[in-house]
Amino acid sequence: MTKLYSIGEVLIDFIPQQKGAALKDVVSFERAPGGAPANVAAAVAKYGHGASMITKLGEDAFGDFLIEQLENAGVETDKILRTKEANTGLAFVSLKENGERDFSFYRKPSADLLFAEEEMKAEWFGKGDVLHFCSVDLVESPMKQAHKKAIRAMKEAGGLVSFDPNVRLPLWEKAEDCRAAILEFLPLAHIVKISDEELEFITGISNADEAIQSLFAGDVQAVVFTKGADGADLYVKGANWKSLGYKVEVQDTTGAGDAFIGGFLFKLLEAGVTPDNLVEVLAKKQLDILQFANASGALTAAGKGAISALPEKNKVYNLITNQSKALD
Repeated sequence: MTKLYSIGEVLIDFIPQQKGAALKDVVSFERAPGGAPANVAAAVAKYGHGASMITKLGEDAFGDFLIEQLENAGVETDKILRTKEANTGLAFVSLKENGERDFSFYRKPSADLLFAEEEMKAEWFGKGDVLHFCSVDLVESPMKQAHKKAIRAMKEAGGLVSFDPNVRLPLWEKAEDCRAAILEFLPLAHIVKISDEELEFITGISNADEAIQSLFAGDVQAVVFTKGADGADLYVKGANWKSLGYKVEVQDTTGAGDAFIGGFLFKLLEAGVTPDNLVEVLAKKQLDILQFANASGALTAAGKGAISALPEKNKVYNLITNQSKALD
């Protein structure tokens, strides 16, 4: 069976127990498992496809908790290494009234950044597998080099590579360093997921259509442009499709974008996608894929936390069915 492999950070999100307060004013937090690549792996696993996490955690209680939570979500954890050289990463989050977030990260470095190139094994991957990564762990570190090896190995095995930049500027010394790392890795992916908030920052182009077209560089075959509650647009060379979002009462947007791309990649894995048939599958199944991804993201935003808020697959389909009936 094919599998999703996520590489990058797994960390603890400390979510405030009250909205509308600046981070400095938050009195109490609730811990939740997080890290964008881990959230994506959990979504794919929860929806019923194989998913594995590639990273490193500290030999601490937070690392124990994260492995336990990933296993509860159905994610394979045998490729998660442990170290005493650094602690598991932490992220403190404050929530505005609309569910949007502010972050403060604790990792100088965190254990995930110490995952080394030689610890990444090319034989893990097979034809039809998917590798997913984000930009948070592309800072100069052993983990950045491990990403490069993983991408090469997945392509050599005949698998797909998916990239969600997931911009987190507080983790970078300079915004330009973040942008440069994203632009270095972007042409290496077959699929790029990018949000309306990130597009101009990454491309330097204010016109959205022109900016999206500029992303078709290197191996990029498909661009998924997400617009929050307004849905998402899917682009391939020479064609594009739009989709509607789903209206929910937003509690916490943490992990909603990850749930979206997790749902998107789950559908691709379900369809037996490879680099050779990616565009064909997207053209044939774009409505089903985008509906599922949008509903997955919306329902996650209606809950609290990231992995803990992921919906059951039947609830995703119920939301799709109910909205379709409402539009008839």
